[in-house]
Amino acid sequence: MKSPLLSLPGAVPAEGVDEGVAAHYGDLFREQRALADGTGFVDLSHHGVVTVTGDDRLSWLHLLLTQHVSDLPTGQATEALILSANGHIEHALYLVDDGTTVWAHVEPGSQEALIAYLESMKFFYRVEVADRTADTAVVHLPAGSIAQAPASAVVRETPYGRDLFLPREELESFAAEAGPAAGILAHEALRVEQHRPRLGFETDHRTIPHELGWIGTAVHLQKGCYRGQETVARVQNLGKPPRRLVFLHLDGSEVHLPPNGAEIRLADDGPDGRKIGFVTTSVRHHELGPVALALVKRNVPVDARLMAEETAAAQETVVEP
Repeated sequence: MKSPLLSLPGAVPAEGVDEGVAAHYGDLFREQRALADGTGFVDLSHHGVVTVTGDDRLSWLHLLLTQHVSDLPTGQATEALILSANGHIEHALYLVDDGTTVWAHVEPGSQEALIAYLESMKFFYRVEVADRTADTAVVHLPAGSIAQAPASAVVRETPYGRDLFLPREELESFAAEAGPAAGILAHEALRVEQHRPRLGFETDHRTIPHELGWIGTAVHLQKGCYRGQETVARVQNLGKPPRRLVFLHLDGSEVHLPPNGAEIRLADDGPDGRKIGFVTTSVRHHELGPVALALVKRNVPVDARLMAEETAAAQETVVEP
């Protein structure tokens, strides 16, 4: 969906999966600094919005999600995954329950497949699943923001800020009060700095939660059975994941950032060396310079010098080997 905020001065449309909102509004680093200082907001109105209502909503979702939600307190934010039978990540949901409805925002365009799966699992449970993307916009207020959430908004408060589920017709009036607007690139830069994975960026068809550090934050290890739990338990108790998430400091002299999927090799092996991983998200940060998240093989030494295509990279550990 195309956001009306693309009409704001300086707005440059984002591309790819984030098409429909602004990449930036003319000054990427200013927008990053504003968010880091707790001012402004980010238009995430291209995200899918899914709701679950009914008396059984929490107990039912508890059976399907990796997170413990059967006793989720009203207003408490959480995040959860849906896994395949083999434990691979299929969906990531960012949730809050307002007392009558569970609200979740998901990656743009993923809501239809998510709803299809949820509908197939309803059986006799007293639940109703709805796609609210057309009438509800997600906006993000950074940590430290003193902006007031409209009374009509459902608020999901996290350590990184507040996500608002806002009636879509109020998006422009909210923007006029809550500015300045920051683009999705500023939001992504802070996400990378915080080492937070994103579905479709840090994940591929075989990613398991342990590789990204989603154990604990999105996967509860003490809850009952759910699809893919056997893989989670086996890796947690008996082994190690095949890959691990790392944070990369990239050579700042390079003009271009290595793109998503750029192959990573050991610097000592030269350009013909064996591929040991790939870049998942690369950004230009207002303080750190060019940085990235990447997935590498678990046994890559933590002090190894790396090359992301032609760009030298030094790694910081996110997930322990």
